[in-house]
Amino acid sequence: MELEDAIRTRRTHKAYGAEPVPRETLAELFELARWAPNHNLTNPWRFRVLGPESLAELKQAAGPDAAGKLDRAPTLVVASQVRSADGLQDEEDLCAVAAAISYVLLAAHSRGLAGYWRTPAVLRSPEGRAAVGVPSNERVLGLIHLGPPRQEKEPPARLPPGDYVTFLP
Repeated sequence: MELEDAIRTRRTHKAYGAEPVPRETLAELFELARWAPNHNLTNPWRFRVLGPESLAELKQAAGPDAAGKLDRAPTLVVASQVRSADGLQDEEDLCAVAAAISYVLLAAHSRGLAGYWRTPAVLRSPEGRAAVGVPSNERVLGLIHLGPPRQEKEPPARLPPGDYVTFLP
């Protein structure tokens, strides 16, 4: 798949087939994520692939109302950022991790997988962070759902560039 096609055709999916993403494929996705731009080469991203035990703990921390959403995809990945004491570096690292997550989603899509980046409340709670092993020196950016797609998604309407781009003299 060409890069521009991947960018234009990637969609957020909330319905997946049951097959988990193979470990080898996940390794390929994370290898590509490490090429995201990051100032001072801090490599601030951390990815935690949830297994059955950590998922059960996260569901327990989420509570019965939110736990069902954690069953949408067969593979779940917590993405976080190692925090920096330097405020500017911390802000740049936050953006770098967001770029790395985008790389994971685009690379997954190019392999025929569906993806969804969300920020569930449970990952902002001490119980949720403990369930997935996120230490206090990391900021959780979200939960990446991955798996085979169960549906085709139509592209949503997008603003044309003229509505958000300004060329300055």
